[in-house]
Amino acid sequence: MALILVIDDSLYMRGKICSILRLDGHIILEADNGLKGLQMASANSPDCILLDIIMPGMDGLKIIKSLKDQHLNIPMIVVTADIQESTRKQCMELGAAAVINKPPKEEELLSMINKVLALKKEADR
Repeated sequence: MALILVIDDSLYMRGKICSILRLDGHIILEADNGLKGLQMASANSPDCILLDIIMPGMDGLKIIKSLKDQHLNIPMIVVTADIQESTRKQCMELGAAAVINKPPKEEELLSMINKVLALKKEADR
């Protein structure tokens, strides 16, 4: 069980992702915009962050950069409808642990979360 922050401006997509995570036993925090998500990440130190790229105010790329600038070692998985390779590459270069296409497949989402949580646990030792 992990504390996972889901940052997405789409209520539908947040609900879909959160229901998958809750069924797997995770504790969920939700933010409907980038600025709120950034504040929640700083205040709660989640084990993992799932975030969209395109959001009003502060987009996902700015969130990744800001968290890295703050030296918060929280694995981030980008969940996006943008399928361009250049976007995927940019996310990874900024420090995202992975990029998953929307809508996420349950098995792929849970597998990726387990993978990044295991890597974080190993790195924290």
